[in-house]
Amino acid sequence: MQVGVLTVPLASEPLTDSLSYLDGIGVDAVELGCGGYPGDDHLPREEYLDDDAAQTALHDLLDEYEMEVSALATHNNPLHPDEGRAAEADTELREAIELADQLGVDAVTCFSGLPAGGPNDEVPNWVTAPWPSEHADAHDYQWDVAVEYWADLADHAAAHDVDVAIEMHPNMLVYEPHGLLKLREATNERVGANFDPSHLYWQGIDVTAAIRLLGDHDAIHHFHAKDTKVYDENAREKGVLDTTGYTEEADRSWLFRSIGYGHGEQHWKDVVSTLRMVGYDGALSIEHEDSLTSAREGLEKAVDVLDRAVFETQPGDAYWAE
Repeated sequence: MQVGVLTVPLASEPLTDSLSYLDGIGVDAVELGCGGYPGDDHLPREEYLDDDAAQTALHDLLDEYEMEVSALATHNNPLHPDEGRAAEADTELREAIELADQLGVDAVTCFSGLPAGGPNDEVPNWVTAPWPSEHADAHDYQWDVAVEYWADLADHAAAHDVDVAIEMHPNMLVYEPHGLLKLREATNERVGANFDPSHLYWQGIDVTAAIRLLGDHDAIHHFHAKDTKVYDENAREKGVLDTTGYTEEADRSWLFRSIGYGHGEQHWKDVVSTLRMVGYDGALSIEHEDSLTSAREGLEKAVDVLDRAVFETQPGDAYWAE
């Protein structure tokens, strides 16, 4: 496995400087934003798509720092009820897949998107309970919309030999492993997970069990190394569905944390070991969103923990079992 980084926290500096810094702290792979919420500071799609010279220059820069690209990132909502916003997100995603193919990158990370609760609604609607019954009806409608869209998008990904790695994210239709498998089964094997444990921790999902579940279906296409800490003092009073602002840290039920500050090193060694058990051997792409520290310090502390957790060699012969 490789220790990687989603470079968005370093977007204010040129890609060359970011790669130099990341190489210096022991990072082997980068995930580059090319649209949507991650932005495109380090990989503007329009400048690289169908441009052999620009792509060659990018490969030369990556080779200079012995860096691989684990995925392209474009997280947005292609199922948005606003047709303009949906079309923009769809274009971002399709072009990201095309660019990944041209660059020789295996995966594009994204969201499933979230439709409205009905054909006449104007905003997305995250349904979390089947009652009153209109919510169940809304959920059924949303899945019809999603399957129609994703079946076509999955064919586009298959035509370009690129995996679409969906981050299971609350406020999106797919936010937990069973929903991810439902969408995969309704489309094709190009649809899988960008397995980000941070959103699963606060939902009460056992992360290693979820890895095993998705791994049994070969459905983990990429991995985000990102931690979360649940603060029981607040969660006991208001639960974990918390709309308090992310920068009001003392009042929140949970916070995204740097690796090791939500769960200890032993847990992350278990995560890495379970990923190996199910056959995942890609990057652990660190996504820094810890509001209690700076990007560089958070990245460096995460790399420090993951360096001790990842395996650098392939398994040897089990001579003791013969």
